[in-house]
Amino acid sequence: MKLIIAIDGTFASGKGTLAKQLAAHYDLPYLDTGKLYRGIGYLVTQAGMDVHNPEHGAAMAEKLTPELLADPILKSGDVAVAASKVAVHPAVRGALRDYQRNFAKNGAVMDGRDIGTVICPDAPAKLYVDAKPEERARRRHAELVGYGEDISYDTVLAQLIERDERDMNRAEAPLKPAEDAHLLDTTNLSIKAAFETAVNIIDAILATK
Repeated sequence: MKLIIAIDGTFASGKGTLAKQLAAHYDLPYLDTGKLYRGIGYLVTQAGMDVHNPEHGAAMAEKLTPELLADPILKSGDVAVAASKVAVHPAVRGALRDYQRNFAKNGAVMDGRDIGTVICPDAPAKLYVDAKPEERARRRHAELVGYGEDISYDTVLAQLIERDERDMNRAEAPLKPAEDAHLLDTTNLSIKAAFETAVNIIDAILATK
């Protein structure tokens, strides 16, 4: 059995950190699929194009490179906002769908918003990671300040709530837990506790396969 661990969840819930730890623990390749959308959002804005135009976003999919996906610029707040705007377009999501499925075909940890529902619906292990908006905004604000950005907590919280609304209500592949996903609320969990809880869930799943 090819082990695919699908990790979906809300922005700044800790799913990226968790996914990296799980990839190392289970010796699997890891893909942060959000970086694909951030890369497209960045390329669209840098080209002076329109993030609301699906053709502009889809055209940038073939311009993604490993170098760009590794660039810290993709962690910025402005790029994150652009990413959530291009991600609503079916043309953009379609352009990236095969890339993600090919990455996962031999086993992987995939972190995103539609992995368990669209990209890898047959993944044996699915987690949906969430936390209260206020806690997620606190984490994201600390991250952005650490990058040197001058932004208030209230602004981060407002952007986060707006992004949740956009992610959960888009017509194409909205953010929602897969029916067979295990919910993991990290609001009051440390990074270590979240990891240990996730491993226990996944190991229990694998024991039944």
